Amino acid sequence: MPRRTATMLASTLMLIALLCAGVLIKVPYSEMSPGPTVNTLGDHDGEPVLQISGRKTYPTTGNLNMTTVRVTSADYRMNLVEAVYGWLAHDNKVVPHDTLYPDGKTEEESTQENAEEFSQSQESAKVAALKELDVPVKSWVVVSTVVKDSPAEGRLHAGDVIEAVDGTVVKEPGDVAELVTKHKPGDKVVFRIVPAKEQAAAEKEKRTPTGARDVTITTTSSDDTGEERAIVGISAGTDHTFPFTVDIKLADVGGPSAGLMFALGIYDKLTPGSLTGGQFVAGTGTIDDEGRVGPIGGIEMKTVGARDKGAKYFLTPADNCANAARDTPDGLRLIKVNTIGDALDALADIREGNTADLPKCTTG
Repeated sequence: MPRRTATMLASTLMLIALLCAGVLIKVPYSEMSPGPTVNTLGDHDGEPVLQISGRKTYPTTGNLNMTTVRVTSADYRMNLVEAVYGWLAHDNKVVPHDTLYPDGKTEEESTQENAEEFSQSQESAKVAALKELDVPVKSWVVVSTVVKDSPAEGRLHAGDVIEAVDGTVVKEPGDVAELVTKHKPGDKVVFRIVPAKEQAAAEKEKRTPTGARDVTITTTSSDDTGEERAIVGISAGTDHTFPFTVDIKLADVGGPSAGLMFALGIYDKLTPGSLTGGQFVAGTGTIDDEGRVGPIGGIEMKTVGARDKGAKYFLTPADNCANAARDTPDGLRLIKVNTIGDALDALADIREGNTADLPKCTTG
């Protein structure tokens, strides 16, 4: 066999061997890629995304699209060839597996956590939109979750209203932890609560809840911060009563990052005219009850997904601006926002054609 032919054959066989090895070798990485975008003003799977009853609504035009990121499953293991391809692909991102699924979290656990965050984001979006419209919303502090095998298990339940701790009225979820951690492990803490069932019945019957009772719990210790502190094994959250019904119908989506766009969609449907002036606006960002916009993950994928769908403007959380601006898709304009008020101001400028001074995202 001629030397040149032998060399080519050997090189080909080596390449085949390397490719086979690359397919067989598993690496601890996962992939993120642009996911679907959905117009919060429109329909999804045959029904309106936002359904409002008990309050006058108005026709809308244009798009206020929430954006998503598609990720590989928790139990999927990429091979070396897929990882290299993902690193080279412009619109995808390969990240360590533990970034998406920390501490060995299963896909079921991650899905449940994302579903809870998505539900909470919907509530906060409603509150933020209605507050911006000066519509009163009743709020109270509740038990959000109870840790298994903790002192609170069986004593407190998710949905219980926490009126006071040790006789001190609580107004914010953070008040609960502050009051509990004033104790030492082994101390007793007294919770004044309205049971979840009574609260639900009172809401349904439109009356003031009754049946508040005291529950005494002995604290235990936690050293997850490097020093012992008193805990009872609950997390506190906020629940609300709205003066009319706002339902958000969107399946197979998780996480808190659609909060801003849901809030804007609700605001648009409850006010005359069109927030966008018929323009295609997309965006992302968490939102809290006060309308503050927070950062999200996967911003690079979300801007690509928005551009591919046809968006011209992208409402970007201020804390994500630097990353987003480093690789902005052609034809997409990033707009920096800190609050729902910032977003509404930007939409007014877009609607009126005053786009020269829109707040920009920069890499600095």
